[in-house]
Amino acid sequence: MEFKRPRGTRDFLFQEMRKRKEVENTLRRVFENYAYQEVQTPLFEDLKLFTTKSGEEIVNQLYNFKDKGGRELTLRPEITAPIARLYLNEMQKSAKPIKLYYYGSCFRYERPQKGRFRQFWQFGCELIGAKSPEGEAEVIAMCNTSLEELGITTAEINVNHLGIIRGLFRHFDIDKDTQREIMVIIDKGDKELLKESLVGENPVIKDNPELNDVLLELIDMVGDSSIIKDIRELVSPYEEAHEALEEFEELVETLESFKVFNYKLNLGVARGLDYYTGIVFEVYVQGLGAQKQVCGGGTYSLIKVFGGEEVISTGFALGFDRLMNAIEELTEEKEEKPIVNTYVAAISDSTRQKAFEIAQDLRKSNIPTEVDLSRKKFKKLLNYANKINVENVVLVGERDLENNQVTIKDMSSGEQELIAIEDIVDYIKNK
Repeated sequence: MEFKRPRGTRDFLFQEMRKRKEVENTLRRVFENYAYQEVQTPLFEDLKLFTTKSGEEIVNQLYNFKDKGGRELTLRPEITAPIARLYLNEMQKSAKPIKLYYYGSCFRYERPQKGRFRQFWQFGCELIGAKSPEGEAEVIAMCNTSLEELGITTAEINVNHLGIIRGLFRHFDIDKDTQREIMVIIDKGDKELLKESLVGENPVIKDNPELNDVLLELIDMVGDSSIIKDIRELVSPYEEAHEALEEFEELVETLESFKVFNYKLNLGVARGLDYYTGIVFEVYVQGLGAQKQVCGGGTYSLIKVFGGEEVISTGFALGFDRLMNAIEELTEEKEEKPIVNTYVAAISDSTRQKAFEIAQDLRKSNIPTEVDLSRKKFKKLLNYANKINVENVVLVGERDLENNQVTIKDMSSGEQELIAIEDIVDYIKNK
């Protein structure tokens, strides 16, 4: 019987895992430099956690099941809702703002294709309890710094403030269901579909050509900070949108104070979920084609959806797999140092136990070390050392041990040197 991995999943071998670990460690360093701390949530949660957030229609995309107690559970499709649940369970009394980050795998039952898998990874953050242009700007700055540290130089941050559109909806007294339908269409990024939905044969909003015209003009606005004056002119008759526009303008100014300049104002960026109330942003990496979006984020009030108090959060999630694809395609391949620095080899059976002692001493001194476990002959020992690409081979022979020494062979130069056993660690560290 042949066993294959499930469709939409992957195996990662040594080299790829090493690269993924390096990216993971870089992101951890950046996030922690911004004073974020890591949390972890379960791989599975109550099904209602996600249907409450996204609606019953999401069930078709989930790996949901009943456990032996009859409870409806699901593998998590994303980590934002679990973080909100974590806050409600454990952190409501914590001093705010709370800065946390997470990294983990998620699961969605979707058709696998390039850059889209049924098991995928997210690296993201939440800033809880700090709704302000400066809080939003710092979150965007941290995202930008992360990409810079990974060597991605073609990232473009597209930013919008959904409060502007929602202000228009309030002015024209648009009901919640219609608002949701329009926001979902805008979120898809298909302007022709939006135009058809607003001014086609069966418009979503009937008998309101003024709002339809303003929306179509608004989502076409893309550019640098100079387009703020055009947005202001367009929404000037609608007082309900003014506060959001002022926040948007302040965010732009604050972004530049945080030294983020690769942003673009894009009034067509949206989220199809009701709890997104303020800034939203997406990060596109040029040169990746249809898979160019590597990050999405924004400001929202999700905790209230789950029955908590009104607590505003700003966060984002990096698509870790697309990030790896961007690094592979757009950055230069780095010369990788060998994982193992030193190989300890006993030349005879009588020196084997001493070889193990020496290997343990090296490992305790943080020198990555391999030791012969297969009782190889001398020639095969050196062949194996070449294959694993070590820098040093410690040859443990009977005659050398009589003088409390070993022979260390430099695999690059081929030179050999007799070293006292008590000096091995210093010798290798100072080479």
